[in-house]
Amino acid sequence: MYAVIRTGGKQYRVSEGESVRIEKIPGDKGSKVKLEDVLLIQEDGKVKIGKPVVKGASVSGTIIEQGKGRKIHAGKFKKRKSEQKRWGHRQLFTRVKIESIKAG
Repeated sequence: MYAVIRTGGKQYRVSEGESVRIEKIPGDKGSKVKLEDVLLIQEDGKVKIGKPVVKGASVSGTIIEQGKGRKIHAGKFKKRKSEQKRWGHRQLFTRVKIESIKAG
């Protein structure tokens, strides 16, 4: 059984017992989360596709970790102008262990 969920503007394929790294959501380590934006559920060979979400479906999990990803460097450069600019970014993430998938 697996589901496709939408969170943080991205879609993730998740299954029970799996840990997934998603965009940061509020909550502390060890707290429970319920993701209700379920786009698709597959169980026993049958697929339910939502329009746009599956009604009554949800995915429950526990927050394992809140953290920052690796640093991404970016910059600008203009030749013959003595102009350079450089910056970095570390994206925040939440690691969630999926406990159950409920098909509505």
